[in-house]
Amino acid sequence: MKRSRNRADVLDLLVATKHASQVRLYAILARKAPFGVIFRRGPSNCVLLIGWNLQNDTFQAGQWLKGRIYERRCDLSPSGDMLLYFAANYRKPYFSWSAISRPPFLTALALWPKGDGWGGGGHFVTARRIELNHRKPEMGSAEGFALPKWLKVDPFGEHPGRGEDDPIWAERLMRDGWKLLSYPSKTKDDYGARVWMEFSPAITWQKRHPRMPKQCALEMRITGIKERNGPWYLTEHSVICGATSAVHLGRSEWADWDRSGDLLYTKDGALYRLRWVGESLLPVEHAKKIGDFTDLEFRPLEAPEEARRWP
Repeated sequence: MKRSRNRADVLDLLVATKHASQVRLYAILARKAPFGVIFRRGPSNCVLLIGWNLQNDTFQAGQWLKGRIYERRCDLSPSGDMLLYFAANYRKPYFSWSAISRPPFLTALALWPKGDGWGGGGHFVTARRIELNHRKPEMGSAEGFALPKWLKVDPFGEHPGRGEDDPIWAERLMRDGWKLLSYPSKTKDDYGARVWMEFSPAITWQKRHPRMPKQCALEMRITGIKERNGPWYLTEHSVICGATSAVHLGRSEWADWDRSGDLLYTKDGALYRLRWVGESLLPVEHAKKIGDFTDLEFRPLEAPEEARRWP
């Protein structure tokens, strides 16, 4: 006979589920190295930066920030040895700022005060050149920060300092192989509803498989923005292979292809790898949980000496 859950079992399950739902994971992969960073957010005013070695799926927990990192406005250098990020605590002296650090640490090697939530962040165009999404008066470094002579800093695009997650996020996606398939023709706005904004059709991006680009693609669908007690972006991922084969991940925070062809994705505070074997993905029930970050708590950490120097 199947044992029914007692009250303590149910309470433990509810607490665990609630805790997991409060943790959001977003990753950025380096373009020319098997390295990535994971932004682990939760509670909403705390973010942990985690380094990820994709060769063996090992992780290094770095520094926490008591504030907000706008992860979709961030970028890794091609080799992954530097991170350009946009953060805010909306307190003096900077309120918000863009910075360069050595992941998985956030201690700034360069820092540009911003002061508000518009724009911010940028791209590594090359290992020695960045484009900063700041208005002209905001392009100066903070006092006490000196840039190396080899680093070139240009304004981002024709109208630097504008936008929020876009245009930084969209242009990074396109640079890294994603293609925009659809954009909403109409939006349902109701700030008192469970979901503030719902898109019709969904914002849909697609990235072809690195080994079989003609046969297989990863799709990301953003159906809305700001779910009450939920994520800001309502995102779903699927893998489409041919006309009949599909792997549906459902609600998931982030997904991308590993250069090996494996599918990488995050869901409910955990990171998964689904292997590509032969000419197809394994069934989704074979996905391996390679990292569970739900139970981490804020811990102050000093950056080591090597993370305080330019590479």
